[in-house]
Amino acid sequence: MSSPLIVQQSDFISLCEQILDAGCVAFDTEFVSEFTYRPELSLLQFALNGKEVAVDPYEVKDLSPWWDIMTNDSTTVVVHGGREEVRFCRHFSGKKPQKLVDLQIAEGLRSRSFPISYTALVARVLNEKAGSKETRTDWRRRPLTQQQIKYALDDVKYVLKIWKIQEKELTDLGRLQWAEAEFQRMIDEVDSEFHRENWRRIPGLHKLKPRELAIIRELFDWRDEVAQEKDQPARRILRDDLLIELARRKPTTTQDLIATRDLNRKNMFKLAPEMIQRIAKAHEIPKDQLPQHVESPNNQQNQDEQVIGKLLGIALANRCAEMNVAQTLVGTSADLRHLVRYHVYGEISEEKPRLMAGWRAEVCGDLLTDVLDGKISMRVADPESDHPLHFERLT
Repeated sequence: MSSPLIVQQSDFISLCEQILDAGCVAFDTEFVSEFTYRPELSLLQFALNGKEVAVDPYEVKDLSPWWDIMTNDSTTVVVHGGREEVRFCRHFSGKKPQKLVDLQIAEGLRSRSFPISYTALVARVLNEKAGSKETRTDWRRRPLTQQQIKYALDDVKYVLKIWKIQEKELTDLGRLQWAEAEFQRMIDEVDSEFHRENWRRIPGLHKLKPRELAIIRELFDWRDEVAQEKDQPARRILRDDLLIELARRKPTTTQDLIATRDLNRKNMFKLAPEMIQRIAKAHEIPKDQLPQHVESPNNQQNQDEQVIGKLLGIALANRCAEMNVAQTLVGTSADLRHLVRYHVYGEISEEKPRLMAGWRAEVCGDLLTDVLDGKISMRVADPESDHPLHFERLT
């Protein structure tokens, strides 16, 4: 690793051998996501044995030795806010990382800061100053300047030092297994993106009828196919709000389709017949096979669960402050509402509420369910404290 930028395949293979020998490496990427179907990987950065090095993926064509390392069970890969790194690994290798550590998650389990930026984390843990992020850099352009390379390497320079400190404290607190479980949950969440029905994430679906949902699904799949073929962001092919509009209007001819505002663009004349075909295909689906809305509680129950959820949020915030752990990492408002539906209204779900399982149950599970069952009273004990509430079990 004599040069900070690797552009030769042989040097890259040598780097991977050194990573395997070390057994632990810091990893980060630079990418550009505005112009292509998937974010375009433009630089890889590594740190090990006190040195930092970058790899140019436009010159080093075969990155598989690295993805093999990231998916083995013997090398610890340490990242910061590493969802995109997990996506790259999953896309290029078809497999999930095996031993991934995320500093951002780890910090949320030993303090109340989550998420926390890399610059702030370096300052807090090491009292060092990391270089500011090159947020406006087009990382695809070559040659990279020495300044750009320096900024990129700063993103991995302090990673292993921080993890060493975090690991010791989490071990002392008895929370290392919490962190490991949360690293794995993050990986599984990213992996699920490759399997789930992503069309259901489009805003505004709750107002549509089943036949309109079928049109959305067909147009979403069509848009995705075109975006992959053209290597463009899917929303550049057709915006989400226009998918909703087409599902409502249900055009049957090209003229009907391009009469929709913002669809009378030149490129739409060529794509319109394909879209009409997909809409027609949705109309042919038998009624009993149409997609349905995910069931939700009735309105009154929904209002009640929100009120009760807010009460639980107060209890959760106080407990997290008491234990010095980030509330946003422990549970969201959606998690609290799920607990209310499960415990109060007896909703049957495939998974037990997150707040009642794993390490979260250790933090707050009994407290929250006891609050719901009326077994606990709450009062202000110390207004000057960062956790001013006191919970007392009723006898």
